[in-house]
Amino acid sequence: MAGGELTPSDAEAAEEMLLPPPAGSDEPAARPPPADRLGIGYLIFFTLGAGFLVPWNAFITAVDYFSYLYPGAPVDRVFSVAYMVSCFIPLVLIVLCFPKSSAPARINTGLSLFTLALLVVPVMDTAYVKGVPGLYGAFDVTVAATVLCGVADALVQGGVIGFAGELPERYMQAVVAGTAASGVLVSALRVITKAVYPQDAHGLRKSAILYFVVSIVVMVICVVCYNLAYKLPVVVYYKNIKKRAEKAEEDGGIYGSTWRSTLWSIVGRVKWHGIGVALIYAITLSIFPGYITEDVHSESLKDWYPIMLITAYNVFDLLGKSVPAVYSLQNANIAVAGSFARLLFYPLFYGCLHGPSFFRTEFPVTILTCLLGLTNGYLTCILMTLAPKAVPIQHSETAGIVIVLFLVTGLVIGSFVAWFWVIDNG
Repeated sequence: MAGGELTPSDAEAAEEMLLPPPAGSDEPAARPPPADRLGIGYLIFFTLGAGFLVPWNAFITAVDYFSYLYPGAPVDRVFSVAYMVSCFIPLVLIVLCFPKSSAPARINTGLSLFTLALLVVPVMDTAYVKGVPGLYGAFDVTVAATVLCGVADALVQGGVIGFAGELPERYMQAVVAGTAASGVLVSALRVITKAVYPQDAHGLRKSAILYFVVSIVVMVICVVCYNLAYKLPVVVYYKNIKKRAEKAEEDGGIYGSTWRSTLWSIVGRVKWHGIGVALIYAITLSIFPGYITEDVHSESLKDWYPIMLITAYNVFDLLGKSVPAVYSLQNANIAVAGSFARLLFYPLFYGCLHGPSFFRTEFPVTILTCLLGLTNGYLTCILMTLAPKAVPIQHSETAGIVIVLFLVTGLVIGSFVAWFWVIDNG
């Protein structure tokens, strides 16, 4: 080591120190994983979790701006279907056709596509729309931007969840908690802008542009965080364990020619985790945000009502995803049963539209919205944390991507079921 700098050979030696000894060697038992000093690893994965949902939250939180520009268009429900379907198809292709594609390439490409899609709205507003309503060609371009975001989400979310699945459970909890934090961040921005900016076309325009500028900044931060993550000692440690497990599997002739059967074996091990996650998000998205923003109303709170409900949902979703850091349920069967129990939200929310007069007031709707967020957060975190641990470490990334595929399947189903509230009120 010269001049206090670490040479390439020194770096390789330092990395080797992190490895557990190979199976069958005479070396001492496997060294413990390195500590996450200052919680940097946790913070990085939390940021990545927040990052891949910030674009979706920006589009859906600016729905009042888009509704002003494109009157009569069911903006939030169109966005939901466009985003979820465009996320689902690439995930299927990744799992079935490109399981060995480079995760860093997928994730960096996805983050770049997120940034490009987010630039569409402020650039188009400045160059063409300029706050003028009724330009429905611009609406088509905006929907196309949500489609691009959906593709980016498939590349980023599947990769990040798969990445976290190879590491200890706290890193998956960090990612899942980060997804909830993105909703809280955008909701906080929405409350601040509504309080500060005038509630006219100019104010709506300024607040919407702010959402997208903040989202672009978050994407840049995520690019930096993701590429730093691979240098963390704890990541190096577990990546090398994975490499050795893959090498042993290849030497045994298991991996490669029989990948399709290996994939179905992985799906078999995590299918109930996935069914639970799919059901959680099918129920949630069929109610939130469409029901919250369009179907319930308050004479006293007026247009603050949906903003308060969305904020309440996001805060309790974050709370639910943070609780496993303190107490994590280790029984997946109970979590799956809890996901089925959430079907009770349908008759309860229906009662808030057509039930007794008390049920149609702000208090029951707010309580149910908070419970929707709390159960969504906690059960999601438990099932997504346990699923990658149900398979050997060399398949944890694939298991994570499979769980995201189940999750997006639930979102697609929920985005279509959400239209039944429109039919019911029609």
